[in-house]
Amino acid sequence: MTSTQQQLAGRQVSAAALATFIIFGANGLVFASWAARIPAVTEILGISSGQMGTLLLCTAVGSLIALPTAGHVITRIGTANSVRASGLLAALAGVGISMSLLAESVPGTAVSLFFFGMGVGLWDVSQNVEGADVEHRLRKTVMPKFHAAFSGGAFVGALIGAGLSGLGVGLPQHLLVIAAAVAVLTFVVPRYFLPHTAPEQPADGEPKPARGPSAWRDGRTLLIGVVVLGATLTEGAGNDWIAKASVDGLGSSESTGALFFALFVLAMTAMRFFGGGVIDKYGRVAVLRGSMAAAAIGLALFVFAGNLWLAAVGAALWGVGAALAFPMGMSAAADDPLHAAARVSVVSTIGYVAFLAGPPLLGYLGDLTGIHLALLAIGVPIVIALLLAGAAKPLPVRE
Repeated sequence: MTSTQQQLAGRQVSAAALATFIIFGANGLVFASWAARIPAVTEILGISSGQMGTLLLCTAVGSLIALPTAGHVITRIGTANSVRASGLLAALAGVGISMSLLAESVPGTAVSLFFFGMGVGLWDVSQNVEGADVEHRLRKTVMPKFHAAFSGGAFVGALIGAGLSGLGVGLPQHLLVIAAAVAVLTFVVPRYFLPHTAPEQPADGEPKPARGPSAWRDGRTLLIGVVVLGATLTEGAGNDWIAKASVDGLGSSESTGALFFALFVLAMTAMRFFGGGVIDKYGRVAVLRGSMAAAAIGLALFVFAGNLWLAAVGAALWGVGAALAFPMGMSAAADDPLHAAARVSVVSTIGYVAFLAGPPLLGYLGDLTGIHLALLAIGVPIVIALLLAGAAKPLPVRE
């Protein structure tokens, strides 16, 4: 390869990295734009919190259907077209949600949320596969920065939602603008993704290559899925319960509880943004073990601290520990580019199930023990993830 060709290839990878960063951020923006204004949905539709929970389950079911099939879709049409398809589906679903809210239709909202979940699920796997491909080409760890972009996008989305709510802008109008932005971004930005290479088909008369084991039967992939399960439980529990646990267990005010949550998210986002260099220096397995150890120590300190300052240190350490495990799990699943889409799909599905089921189960346990003590239950998957961290050891690079 000539120096000119190398420069062109370098610029192409840099452009793909920036495009992937934007797509991750847009995904977070969409998620938070909806999540931040869920109270408005209950008011518009006149439903209870329990009924709202059932509506949210429609989103989860849509994602759980899309995630296992995402690998096949990406293999066939590539990450760029998968992001375009998922973005268009999410945008159309957003329009459906908006129209259903204007009509005060609960069934219409439920159906729209189902397709919204499908779009977001496919989008999530597609962006992680592209991120892993960019990471391979750059030969340095950048996946945590992409996930930091998601967190940053979510933060911006939450601020926009709060601001529009304060200005009295209705949720249907808000969602229509977000849907239009998503449709444009997901159509234009992926043109800078890395080129998609379709699976090679044997010539006429040649035998078909032997099929490898399904990603769902690949032992390493499943072990990585268990590690990611521990990571998503760690992150999900902090997102959903750290504020309430601060109030119930530490006797803090609601505003202080919100600050504890903000501290957790800030620590996690900062570690994701700067953690790539740490991974490159010390290795994926060592950092994964260190992350799980930090999460366990932070969790214990938060639960058993005798004062708010120590609990705040615990919350920050918990956030630092929760930051890198999921991005590293995505990178590990995608180590073999030939099977990256299928394996990332499997690991994402396992992680999403944990993210979905874990916090409600903690809530049920909290009814018995108090949510503050119930958080100790996630110590078990954290320790399991720490013990299985070796499964994420990078595979030999294929030349």
